[in-house]
Amino acid sequence: MIAGIGLVTCVYVNPETDQFWLIDYRLFAPDVDGKTKLDHVTDMLDQLAPRGILYRTVLMDSWYATTALFKWLLAAGKTFYCPLKSNRLVDDSGDQQPYQPVGCLCWSAEEVAQGKILKVKGMSRDCKLKLFRVLVSTHRTDYLVTNEAEPRDTAAAEQESNVRWTIEPLHREPKQLTGVQACQCRLARSQRNHIALAVRAWTRLKQAAYQTQRTVYQLKQGFLDAYMRHELIKSALAFA
Repeated sequence: MIAGIGLVTCVYVNPETDQFWLIDYRLFAPDVDGKTKLDHVTDMLDQLAPRGILYRTVLMDSWYATTALFKWLLAAGKTFYCPLKSNRLVDDSGDQQPYQPVGCLCWSAEEVAQGKILKVKGMSRDCKLKLFRVLVSTHRTDYLVTNEAEPRDTAAAEQESNVRWTIEPLHREPKQLTGVQACQCRLARSQRNHIALAVRAWTRLKQAAYQTQRTVYQLKQGFLDAYMRHELIKSALAFA
C-alpha cells in the first residue's frame, strides 16, 4: 500500500538477475467497487495465467495471510512465504492440544534452526505448513510460514522471504521520480489517469535503466543534465 493512495501492487521479481517489474495494480476504493484488498489480490493472481505469466512462489505481507488465500495458492500449486501475526491460532501438537497463538508456542533449539511443522486453524487437518521463528532484533520476533515441500532451515526461509522487500523501492521510486502521489485533481477519473500515467512513466524509466545498466535516478538526472546543457548553449527562451 502507498500511503494516501491505496495502491495494491503485484510485482514480478527475478532474484537471480535482481530485477523486478510491476505487472499489475489495483486502486483500493471499497466505497466505489465494494472490493477488499484481498479481493484485489485474488483478481490479480487470477489474471496471471491468462496473460501467460509463469511464476512459482508468492511472497506477501501478513495482512494477506488469510485462510482463503492460502487455500487458493495451494489449489493453484504455488509455493508461498508469508509472515504470521503472533495472535494467529495454530497447532503444533498433532491434534493433541487445542489451538494456541503463534506467540505462545514453545521452541526447541532444533526447531529454531530448522522450523516446525504445524497446522493453521481453518485449514484442513492434512494440510501441514512449516513455521520459522526469525529473530529480527532483541525486541522483535517474526514468524514465517510456508508450504515449501523441500526441507529448508530458518536462514534459507528468511532469505527467500526477504525478496518481498523489493516492493519498497517500487513504491519509493514512482513517488520520487514521477510524483504519483502529488496530483491535485479532485475528480476520481483524473486521479486514476494520473496514477496510470505515472506508473507508465516509471515503467519506461525502469526498462531503460535495465538496458543501460544504470539506476532510474541516474537516468532521470541525465535527462535533466542534457536539457540544461542544451539551454545554456542555445536557450529556447528569449530574455529581455
